[in-house]
Amino acid sequence: MSVSQAVVSLSAEQGQVLGLLLPCLAGMAVDRAVVSEGLVRVWVHAVAGGAACPDCGTWSAEVHGRYLRRLRDAAAGGRRVLIWLAARVLCCGSAGCATKTFAEQPAGLAVRYARRTPLLAGQVGAVAAALAGRAGSRLARAVLAVQVSRHTLVRVLMALPDPAAGPVRVLGIDDFALCRGRAYATLLVDMETGAPVDVLPDREQATVEEWLKAHPGAEVICRDRGGAYAAAARAAAPGAVQVADRWHLWDNLRGHVRAAAARHRDCLTPAAGPEPAVPADPEAVIRARHRQVRELRAAGATLARAAAALGLGAGVTGRYWRAPDPAALLAPAAAVSGLDPFKPWLRQRWEQGGVTIAALHREITAAGYRGTYMSTWRYLSMLKLAAPARPPAPPTARRAASWILTRPQDLDPARAADLAAIRAGCPELDALAGHVAAFAKILTGRHPGGLDGWLAAAGASPGQPELHTFAAGIQMDYDAVRNALALPWSSGRVEGLNTRTKLIKRQMYGRAAFPLLRKRILLTSTNPQP
Repeated sequence: MSVSQAVVSLSAEQGQVLGLLLPCLAGMAVDRAVVSEGLVRVWVHAVAGGAACPDCGTWSAEVHGRYLRRLRDAAAGGRRVLIWLAARVLCCGSAGCATKTFAEQPAGLAVRYARRTPLLAGQVGAVAAALAGRAGSRLARAVLAVQVSRHTLVRVLMALPDPAAGPVRVLGIDDFALCRGRAYATLLVDMETGAPVDVLPDREQATVEEWLKAHPGAEVICRDRGGAYAAAARAAAPGAVQVADRWHLWDNLRGHVRAAAARHRDCLTPAAGPEPAVPADPEAVIRARHRQVRELRAAGATLARAAAALGLGAGVTGRYWRAPDPAALLAPAAAVSGLDPFKPWLRQRWEQGGVTIAALHREITAAGYRGTYMSTWRYLSMLKLAAPARPPAPPTARRAASWILTRPQDLDPARAADLAAIRAGCPELDALAGHVAAFAKILTGRHPGGLDGWLAAAGASPGQPELHTFAAGIQMDYDAVRNALALPWSSGRVEGLNTRTKLIKRQMYGRAAFPLLRKRILLTSTNPQP
């Protein structure tokens, strides 16, 4: 017998110990075991004197024959486990039973036609539901010590039964993209348990309507603002209370606010002031800016924040940031070189603007300068350090809309001041911000009684076509919107499952057909059983 392999003929006590290590062997007699470096093989037979007929339930102890059956079990100590079961074929003694002979299936160890124990089958099914093909195969090999191909895992997954779908009292409906912009599917969720109920292959009204008729009992239906789902619920479940999702309400308003800000983009750009004057003393400016950058750095500001605070570019601010003292920046001005006769002319041309250092170097070279380009660059780059600060860029329409949609207490002082300036300069945006704040209080405070007044005020507000469109959409879906403010239900759980669905899609690389995607969505949040 080699060192790497041990063959053990087991006593009854040793068999009980092995049975503790392999739970599936409970109630089995262990005859012998072979343990090698990566494999454990165990020969067993049933202790019970007989078995019940699977059809009529009659107990039988009459043996018709025997055969040897091989089963794979969950790993033990990182080793694969093979179980050789000496199975008996028994005769059914019931005269009225159509089954004459049947094979015994020891509980916890074997089921009909299975090549894996229930324990291993459950583990493989869980891996298949979580990761499916290649990833599941790699995990099973590394963690479960089970060699299983990606094709087998897909077959195991598709053979798992769908979770039992009982009556759903509160149903959530939302769509997700199979192929963005081209194909969509519908996710149905039990809002009380958070479990997916079904996945439909499209988002058409007829498909949803057919499902609702086949699964009656929904009392509350949470949905987005899509018209197809609303029409399907009215047709197939007229007694159900429809609830619009509050997040989708706010998202719809966000889109209209952005459109309004884009229409008023001219109000976001301040009137052009006089061009900043070129400083008469660049040396003083450079010393003052170097001190400011050092103070900002000592206060914990980043280079980007320092550049924004001073109105300078990141490259110019970086030179101040890295210079240990102003003298390092002023060295080109203090040095005596052949460039000195050309410096007044260079400065005059630089202050006129619209010219590059390379172009100026070519001009002075044509005028008789014999020095290098780097000498010209060093002198003019020092002037660049003293250039006037550029005015801050006006906010984009998207940025202005985000300020309008943000709670005032969450805006930092600088952004609050910018928003106040925009509202002061544009009466239409000022009125829009007021309406948005009022709607936010109704939505977050869940005040259905304030909805009618807000709709009347928004509809009568002049110069607000985007707000009028939003209010008209709420009027068309009035009952569902009011229920969203009065009832505790929303589509939050559906959105969470949609996020998980996107992860499953990425794991599958878009290569699987809809039935496999549907199976994984339904089984990932449950504990699949074979």
